Amino acid sequence: MDYDVVVVGAGPAGCLAAKYAAKNGAKTLIIEEHASIGSPVQCAGLLSTKAIDACEVSPDKRFHPITGAFVYAPDGRRIGISGGGIKAYVVDRRLFDRTLAENALRSGAEILLRTRACGIATRGNRRILHITIEGEPDEIEADVVIGADGIQSSIARWAGLGTFERVLCGAQVNTVYDFDCCDCVEIFPGSCAPGFFAWAIPYHESARIGLAVRPTVTTGSDSGPESRLISQSQSGSACWRLKRLLSEHRVVSRKCRSGMTGLVMGGIPIGVLQRTVADSVLITGDAAGQVKPTSGGGVYPGAVCAKIAGRVAADAIRDGDTSARRLSEYDKLWRVEIGRELAIGKRINEWMARLGDSGINRLIKVLDDDELLDLITRYGDMDYPSVVLRKLLMNTKSVGALLKLAPICLR
Repeated sequence: MDYDVVVVGAGPAGCLAAKYAAKNGAKTLIIEEHASIGSPVQCAGLLSTKAIDACEVSPDKRFHPITGAFVYAPDGRRIGISGGGIKAYVVDRRLFDRTLAENALRSGAEILLRTRACGIATRGNRRILHITIEGEPDEIEADVVIGADGIQSSIARWAGLGTFERVLCGAQVNTVYDFDCCDCVEIFPGSCAPGFFAWAIPYHESARIGLAVRPTVTTGSDSGPESRLISQSQSGSACWRLKRLLSEHRVVSRKCRSGMTGLVMGGIPIGVLQRTVADSVLITGDAAGQVKPTSGGGVYPGAVCAKIAGRVAADAIRDGDTSARRLSEYDKLWRVEIGRELAIGKRINEWMARLGDSGINRLIKVLDDDELLDLITRYGDMDYPSVVLRKLLMNTKSVGALLKLAPICLR
């Protein structure tokens, strides 16, 4: 088989990269190891309106609108944040991902399911992707391979592009939950989910209850491939903490009814790859760490970056130069577009992880103020948290408290 561009992974980033490569004239193939698009689900499915727009999808009646959030401190204090309208939607990721795949097909891309990438080699200026199709070995020759194969990206590893500083481990179940407002998510920072937070997300008549936790060790760029996997102990810790959340948390245990289905496990990379290009290779989406460290959401940044990847790949092929130097245009463009925001988000994530329950209690007590909540409502942005952070640092009511909490984060 011979293609201009082969995209490994049919998630949102992969489908959008393929769509934009095909739109720009490249003969494009997506390969997906699973038997169907969108399975298994590894996402809470809460997407900002910006993410929906970036994916070039129109909301329909299957999308559950979200207009605000309640944030609970470990001591039980609650603040309500209004979005001033619809700020996000909860989606069925299986259906959502399949829509993106259909859009890629309509743009001229092709898709092979049950197809696994097994290795990559070089032949002249082209890449040879060794694959199995339903277990049978084969190979694809391509000018450019785009790795959109998730946090444990084989393409990034084979291309020598390193790994992430840290991967959070998440767990989630579907259940029935007594929401005070069916259009608001509930967020629970603190020791119930060390290093991140727990959540309750409404979806029509059900709820998605989950959390993510920070592992006790980090993975450096020189780590072997085995260190990139989410260990059984880390996965077990997330599941154990989720079980405790459902049975013991002062709020969740009271509002959560019996009966749980659909356990979902997944990882959240914190920190982007230092390099996202090699000769004839681009890495995008979760595989590149293009994920918001403040929320764990990867669809919006992944969509922004994947579209750049698809266009740059097609342009480079048309120019007859798919070297790392030529493809570095992608690395430069996505970092200009969203790199600074991801870096700020990483700092916010690290700061929150060090606060502890007492620090979070103090922070939420300070934010429980009509003026500050109005400021958060006006400037809060799921995809660009730096905007509201700057406003809080400029506000006389909040800046003092934030500075007082800084020493806690330096311990």
